[in-house]
Amino acid sequence: MKIAIASQKGGTGKTTSSISLAAGLGRQNKKVLLIDIDSQANSSKVLLPHYQNVPTEETLHRTILERKPLVTHSSFVPGVDIVPAHILLSNTDIELTIAKDHREARLATQLDKVQDQYDHVIIDCPPALSWLTVNAFTAADAVIITVAPGYFELDSITQILKTLEETRDYYNPSLRLLGFLFTMSDPTVNTRTSLKVLRQTYTDRVFNTVIPRNTDNRDSHFQKQDIFSYKPTAKSALAYLRLIEELEL
Repeated sequence: MKIAIASQKGGTGKTTSSISLAAGLGRQNKKVLLIDIDSQANSSKVLLPHYQNVPTEETLHRTILERKPLVTHSSFVPGVDIVPAHILLSNTDIELTIAKDHREARLATQLDKVQDQYDHVIIDCPPALSWLTVNAFTAADAVIITVAPGYFELDSITQILKTLEETRDYYNPSLRLLGFLFTMSDPTVNTRTSLKVLRQTYTDRVFNTVIPRNTDNRDSHFQKQDIFSYKPTAKSALAYLRLIEELEL
């Protein structure tokens, strides 16, 4: 399955969820490709210890702008390959806006050529609605939307759902929403209220699994490790394993 992990806002655990799903599946003997289409390249920096030495032509930037084949790199996680992002992806939205043909399918066209080599593909989307997000949605089978506690976080859902629906209407009729993943959960009134509103509004489209706010995630990133390598008994690690089980991947 090809899953896009998306959020209109930063700080919702989108990249952590992308890394953790890929790493968790890899450690279950699945062959996984993680595509980093976020110009911040945080997934790339965690999973590729030598990321700073990766030339621009071996990143996703070349695929999006020049329509070249995807260049995959082996991550330190067994079974997980990655197509790294590049800061120059931040400029591609202008290029894609003025492009006249297939601007939504640059990623999908090249992914079709390699997807049979993998059991699952995880796409770490940018934290904004752009042509890069549309490329990710056009290439994906399904979308997981990460949602953190807070009024503005909940408010942002409407627009990203609109982008999903428009992509499905115009470019990818089979695209579906897998569900909302509630992240950064802690024992506060803000969290309890936010989760209650999310479940009341979107009912069965909210995953049962809730990802706790956990400093182990941040610490693992500093160590350039996924959560399972850093601390497999962490509450967030166990939560991501439950999510994989809930997804039946």
